[in-house]
Amino acid sequence: MAKQGYADLSAGRLPHTGDSAEMIADRSAFLAAGHYAFIATALAEAASLTVDPPLTAAAPLADVPVEAAPSVVREMVLDAGTGTGDYLARVLDAAPAAVGLGLDVSKPALRRAARSHPRAAAVLTDLWRPLPVADAAASVIINVFAPRNGQEFRRVLRPDGRLLVVTPAADHLTELITAYGLLQVDPDKAGRVSESLDEHFTPAGSTTHRRMLTLTATEARTLIGMTPSARHVAPADLPTDAVTVTAAVNLTTYRPR
Repeated sequence: MAKQGYADLSAGRLPHTGDSAEMIADRSAFLAAGHYAFIATALAEAASLTVDPPLTAAAPLADVPVEAAPSVVREMVLDAGTGTGDYLARVLDAAPAAVGLGLDVSKPALRRAARSHPRAAAVLTDLWRPLPVADAAASVIINVFAPRNGQEFRRVLRPDGRLLVVTPAADHLTELITAYGLLQVDPDKAGRVSESLDEHFTPAGSTTHRRMLTLTATEARTLIGMTPSARHVAPADLPTDAVTVTAAVNLTTYRPR
């Protein structure tokens, strides 16, 4: 266990290190301001519906006597690509009978994720490798703007579980992309997601969630800083005035095949 609170189960040298400390700091500040709360709410509602009643109707873990804890069947929410752990924490708030496990390759992210919720743990691992999770251990997997390992997701998900995937819609951050030359949403994003998951999962429904965000110049710079475009925009070219930005995502539920 690292002194920062997360477990290192990477099993050797990782080929990449994920998001930098600066990107994670920007993401934490932006999420704390509530700009993406609508995404967290949609995830929490979808996760609760997915495994209800066990996830929401069972006795909260805090109410379970210590001596009875070993016999309690705990639902697990796995956050693959957890980042700061904010989305996992929101799902766990809505699921008092569940515990959470966040996986990420970024050490700066995991330092925050390890403290994101009393019922959450954080693990350093590469999502492209075999996951350090037992077969059929998870009731729900959430995957927000993160890599998708279909084979491993299927292995660790219960046969009656659900995979919830959040991806950017075509017009996500379109105003910033146009004005500042940010990396565009892949036009074939839906096709690539399907290609990575279709062998192991069947789509069970998709919803689009969209908000218009009014951001100060500082918030707009923070938003750019938490994206891959942070490495491609010179500080002198960052926003200096308030902006209105479209935030739009697709939330798709998958059933295991």
